[in-house]
Parts: sequence; C-alpha cells; structure tokens
Amino acid sequence: MHLQVTQENLNKALGTVARVASARGTLPVLANVLIKTVNNRLSIAATNLDIAITQYIGAKVTTDGAITVPARLMQDFINSLPGGVIDLKLDEYKLHIATDQYQSVINGVSAEEFPVMPAITDGKTWTVPAPVLKKGLQQVILAASGDEARPVLTGVYLHTAEGKLYMAATDSYRLAEKELLATSEEIDLLVPVSAMQDLLRIVSDVDEDVTVTSDDQQVLFRVGDIELVARLIEGKYPDYRKLIPASFATSAQLKRTDLLNATKVSSLFARESAGSITLNVDETTQELSIRSVASQLGENTAKAVAKVTGSGAITLNSRYLLDALHVLSGEDVDFAFNGKLEPVVLRDTAAADYVHIIMPLKS
Repeated sequence: MHLQVTQENLNKALGTVARVASARGTLPVLANVLIKTVNNRLSIAATNLDIAITQYIGAKVTTDGAITVPARLMQDFINSLPGGVIDLKLDEYKLHIATDQYQSVINGVSAEEFPVMPAITDGKTWTVPAPVLKKGLQQVILAASGDEARPVLTGVYLHTAEGKLYMAATDSYRLAEKELLATSEEIDLLVPVSAMQDLLRIVSDVDEDVTVTSDDQQVLFRVGDIELVARLIEGKYPDYRKLIPASFATSAQLKRTDLLNATKVSSLFARESAGSITLNVDETTQELSIRSVASQLGENTAKAVAKVTGSGAITLNSRYLLDALHVLSGEDVDFAFNGKLEPVVLRDTAAADYVHIIMPLKS
C-alpha cells in the first residue's frame, strides 16, 4: 500500500471512527483502526463488534493495500501533525508515515484479523433529513437507560404508528418521544443508545439526507462518506404510549426560561435530598412555585407567573426536569399532571411533535 492523503481529511476521519475502537475488548485488534484502499479512495474503519463506523476519504493511491494500527496512537499522532500532504507506505506490517518534517513508523496488525460486520443484503431502505434526525436525537437519547440489566431500555426505539415515524426512549423514570416525519414504511427498530450517540456526532454538521437500511439484526446509517452499522437490540419494547395521559387535572403554561431558572436555583438546595424538589401549581394566584429544602444548608422557594388550570403539588427529580427543559426549544412550556403520584408531561406550547414525561418521587 502506498498513497498520499491530506492531514485535514485523515485527521477528521480518525476523529469520527476511532472513538468506537475499544482497548477493553476481548480481541486486541478491536483497539485498532483498519486503513484500507477501496476504489481509489482511503477507507478508515473501527468496530467494537456491536457498532462499526467507516469513513471514506479522497486519496492519491499508488498501490492498494490494508493494515490495522492502534487507534489511539494513530489519532493522536495525525492530530499533532501540521496541515498538508501525508505519505503513507506499508512495508509488511509496518506503516511508514512521512511529511516534510516528520518520518514515523507505526507497527500494525494484519487486516485479515479485523472483524467485519456482515453486510445487510435484503433489508428495507428509507431516508430521513439529517436536521430532523439530529433534533430528534438531541431530544430523545437523554431518556435512554444505561442499565445493562434491562437491555431493551438501553435502546432508542424507531417505529411507525398511524403513518408517522416516531423515536422514543425511556429508563422507566422518564420518557421522551419525538415525531420525525410522515411515512408509508413499516419501521420497528431498537438501536443501542451508544450507536445513536455516535450517529448524533456524525449528523451534527450535515444538512443532507441520511439513508437508513435495516434487516432483522442490523441497521446501517449512511451519511455522505460515513457509514455506521449497529447490531439491533433483541426484545420487545414496552408499550410506552399507555403512559401518556390524554387529559390533565392540573396544568400550567409559562416561559421556559422562567421554569428553567427557578429549577436551577432550587436544585442547589436539593443536592442533599437526591435532587428532590416540590412544584406547586396554584390556580388562585396563577403561579408555579418550586420549593427545595436542605436540612443542613437551608431552604429555597422560587416562583414563576403562569397560566394555570387546576391546583396541585408534585415532587420531581430536579436533574430530570432540567434535562427536559434544556432540550425543549420553544419559548413557552406546558407543564401538566393529574395527581402527585401520576406522571408529569412537558411539551413545547407551540409544537405538538415532542413529549417528555417525568415520573414523580414519593414525597
């Protein structure tokens, strides 16, 4: 293998794929990136057996070839080089890297030892605009669980209902659902949240369509020159829609920044009580107030003007409420619930395509 590539392109590709390489894997080669020539381009790939990311970049290829090299070392080294053209030359299992000022050799491992995700041969394919997918991921993945004891809840659920595509996640304490677009496809995919976090990084600065291809076991997201393949999580996702109430006894509509600031201040006094804050909605005064008590430090009450229907109080985890308020994007927010042990529903007043639910704490 012998080729020339720009430092900027190689550095960007390594930054995209190398984070998937795992030094803690059972196979030592999983800590490496695969560098390979494909159709006069250079392909950079990494995998942890559950997720694989590949990026193709332009290169001036003299001789074809392939090698795997340590991901961390390669990424840090290329990142340290000045901009310009890099010459890559493979001599047996040694990768010679040369610029005008630097001459380096990195010892590699045969590309034949690198595990390859099986190709999706008979899957269904559909597209979603990158900005729509990005917004959905930002609003939903925060609600997915990190507890491997319940693998189904560590996924982001993409599914269709009534001609629309939805994305949802829950850790059983909170739930987020985003309506993405209208579609005639039948889609039912449970994708690991770790893959969705990588996908969010990839789609963050693109405006084109994302092509999605899936079968019963894998899903492939193609964004420009980047491909992300993930194994799907097996199991049936809970029927979360039963949790979303149709009507409410108590509701408040107020400025999102008012509720966000009041929650931030109250959370400072709630650290001692595992983030517990009590929200009181009062129809008489047309206010929403938040109270937090720290036996050692003191107590705090914050109020915000709201359009209120019904009165009631509910105790929530302040961190969950802050997370929800940060991903809501409208100016006004609807805060609604039925009783102190019933879920709270948060929505943008002006947008019906996103719903965020938080389960109350027992006060």
